[in-house]
Amino acid sequence: MAYVITQNCCKDASCVPVCPVDCIRPADGGDTEMLYIDPTSCIDCGACQEECPIDAIYHEDELPEHLERFRDLNAAYFAANPVEVRFAEPRLEHPAVEPGSLRVAIVGAGAAACYSAAELMRVGGVEVSVFDRLPTPFGLIRCGVAPDHQRTKQVADAFASAFRDPRLTCYFNVEVGRHISHDELMRHHHAVIYAVGASASAELGLPGEQLSGSHPAAQFVAWYNGHPDQAEADFRLSGERCVVIGNGNVALDVARILLLSPDELARTDIADHALKILSDTAIREVVVLARRGPADAAFSVGEFLALGDLPGVDILIDHDGEFSAHSADPETQAKIDLIREFAARPHNTEHKRMVFRFHISPIEFLGEDRVRGLRVGHRSGEIEEIETSLVLKAIGYRGTPLPGVPFDADRGIIPNEQGRVIGSDGQVLTGVYTAGWIKRGPRGVIGTNRACAQETVACLWEDYDDGRLRRELSPSKGIDAILAANGAEPVDWRGWLAIDAAERAEGAQQGRPRVKFVNVADMLAIAKREGPTRDIPAAAAIRPLLSG
Repeated sequence: MAYVITQNCCKDASCVPVCPVDCIRPADGGDTEMLYIDPTSCIDCGACQEECPIDAIYHEDELPEHLERFRDLNAAYFAANPVEVRFAEPRLEHPAVEPGSLRVAIVGAGAAACYSAAELMRVGGVEVSVFDRLPTPFGLIRCGVAPDHQRTKQVADAFASAFRDPRLTCYFNVEVGRHISHDELMRHHHAVIYAVGASASAELGLPGEQLSGSHPAAQFVAWYNGHPDQAEADFRLSGERCVVIGNGNVALDVARILLLSPDELARTDIADHALKILSDTAIREVVVLARRGPADAAFSVGEFLALGDLPGVDILIDHDGEFSAHSADPETQAKIDLIREFAARPHNTEHKRMVFRFHISPIEFLGEDRVRGLRVGHRSGEIEEIETSLVLKAIGYRGTPLPGVPFDADRGIIPNEQGRVIGSDGQVLTGVYTAGWIKRGPRGVIGTNRACAQETVACLWEDYDDGRLRRELSPSKGIDAILAANGAEPVDWRGWLAIDAAERAEGAQQGRPRVKFVNVADMLAIAKREGPTRDIPAAAAIRPLLSG
C-alpha cells in the first residue's frame, strides 16, 4: 500500500525530509508541477500525510473518486524516473546568536516572505521585522489563490508559530518607500530581504489592448479575492462570452470562477461584491486561447483534471487532430491523455462551456470605446474574429521597482545572485537580499518559495558568519517614530488576528469560510479593537465597528 500526492500539492516539500525511505520526488522540488510518491518504495508510514500543510496526501485506499487518477500519475512519474535513493546529509542548524546581533527586515508578507521569516526564526537570538503595505498578511495566498481552493490556503497555518514569536514584529499597513525608506530600514537592521512578489501584469502590445473590457487576469483575480486595490474595479459581465488569453493555472482559475454556479461560489470566501455580480452574470462560455499546442499547455495536470468535475460545465477542445502524440514526460503525457478524453466527451447544450483552443494567437482587440471582439490568427494563416465584450489576459506577471532598490526593468526583477542583491556597479550590496518572484521571476507555485527563501537565508547566514553584517544600528524603537512622522497606522500580528477572527465570524453567520473585509478603514477599525483576539467575536459585535 502507498500514499498518493494529489491535486492540491503546493510543492512546499516539507514532506520530503520526513519520509524514512526517501521515496518522494523530486527531492529538491525540481521543475515538476507537483511532488510524487513512489508506490513501490512507500512503506505506508503516513509521515508525509501528517506533515503536509494543505492535506494533499491520501492513503491510496482512501482516495476520493475524483482524485483516483493521481494514483496512476504518481506511478507513471516513477516509471519514467526510477527512484534512486539519495539520502541527503542531515540539515545542520545554525547555532543561536547573541540577542541584538542580527536584526532582519523582511519587506512583503506573502509566501516567500513568510518562508524567509520562518527560516530565520529557527535560530535563537534573531530578531525579525515584517513590513507589508496591506493590513493583512499572506499576499497571494489570501488574494491570489482561487476562493474555491480553500485547502491550498491552509499553507498559511504553517507560518503561525513564527509570527507568534515575540522576536518577530509585524508592521502591516506600512508601505516601504512611502512610510519608511530603504535607507531607514538599513539603519535599523543588519539586513533587509525584499520579498514583494510580482504584482504588475505583462502586456501583449497589441492594437486596442487598452480598450475598456480588456483587463489583466491578475486584476480580475484580485477583484474577486477582495484585494483592497481592486474592490472598486468595474468588470462588466453582461456578454455571453469571455475570452482568456493564456492557458496557465491563472487562466483556468478565472475561467472556472466565471462559470461556477452561484451556490458553488457562495460556499467560498470570494469577496461579497464579486459574489453579487458573478451570481448574476450572463456569461455562458469562456474561450481559453493558447499560442502553442496541447503538449506545451502551461496549466498543471491537477488543475486541468479538476475541470472535468465542474457541475453544469462542459469542457470543449478545439483541436486539429494532433492528440496522437506521445511524450516521455509523464506530466505532459497526462495532459495529452486528458485533452483527448475531454474532446471525446458528449456535450449538453444546456450546460455552460469552457472551450480550449490551441495554436491561436491574438492579433488585435476590436472596438471603438469598448471591446467588441478579438482578431486572432491560426497557425495555418487563417484570420478569425471572436465576438466578445470581455478579454482577460493571463500572460504573466512582472515585478515593479521599489525606491532605493536596484531593479532590472527588462526582466522585472531585483538583480541578484542566489538572493544577494546586485548594485548598478555589478557588485553585491552588503546586507540587501531578495526572495520569491521579485528574485527569480513569476515561476513556480506557493511551496516553490520555500527552497527559494532557504537559499536566500543561507546566503544571509554565510555573510553573518563572515562578519559582513556586523555593525552598529539605530535603536529599533526609532522605527515607530519614523512611521508616526509619516502618517502610518501599523497593524501588528494581534491586529491581524482580530481581522481574521472577525472575517471568520461573519463567514460563520453565512456558512462560508470567511467574509473578507475589502475596505482598509474597516480593517483598521477591527485591528484597533481592545480585548482578546483568540476567540472569534460575535458578528453582531463586529458590524458597529465597520465604516458605512
